[in-house]
Amino acid sequence: MKNGKLIKVCGMTRAENIREAEAAGADLIGFIFYPKSPRRISTPPSYRPKKAVGVFVDAAYDEIMVQQLRFGFEYVQLHGKEKPFLCGELRETGFTVIKAFSISSKEDLKGTEEYEGCCDFFLFDTKCGSVGGSGEQFDWSILKSYNGKTPFLLSGGLGIESLDKLREFSHPKLAGYDLNSKFETAPGLKDINKLEEFINKI
Repeated sequence: MKNGKLIKVCGMTRAENIREAEAAGADLIGFIFYPKSPRRISTPPSYRPKKAVGVFVDAAYDEIMVQQLRFGFEYVQLHGKEKPFLCGELRETGFTVIKAFSISSKEDLKGTEEYEGCCDFFLFDTKCGSVGGSGEQFDWSILKSYNGKTPFLLSGGLGIESLDKLREFSHPKLAGYDLNSKFETAPGLKDINKLEEFINKI
């Protein structure tokens, strides 16, 4: 945690790379189970991170539990059209639940309202044609309209070049940052020097 903010590094697949990311200051390591993602992980790495996040898109409760037994994650991130009931069910099971929302306008923030009370964090990402991973930033000024009680992680194309804008951006519910494609040398493989620079400078 840097200056009270969580650092989540998503889409990781290799044991030594995960270990290095944690040493650089990553708090949460994301494992993506979405079949269409180039960062999908299918085999548990030989090194298990201290805190892992299982990332799913419209997966059933039973599927999530099967992967939890294999990978041992404590957090679940839902990146599809999952209903509040599933979020609440997973939370009651003992998971820390992160629900992702694609944002391009103030109207998109209204979708968070029915999820209040059943999620630990929201994640605000850039709206695009695919499910996340666009590498593009959205207009963060939209988040001035977010008055919810649930803290959120900021996502969507964050990189070294985002640092100045990130220092200027503030919100009482900003809990941390979700990092992925801008730190990659290949899908699922992170540039640790870039990651360490970002974490130290943020």
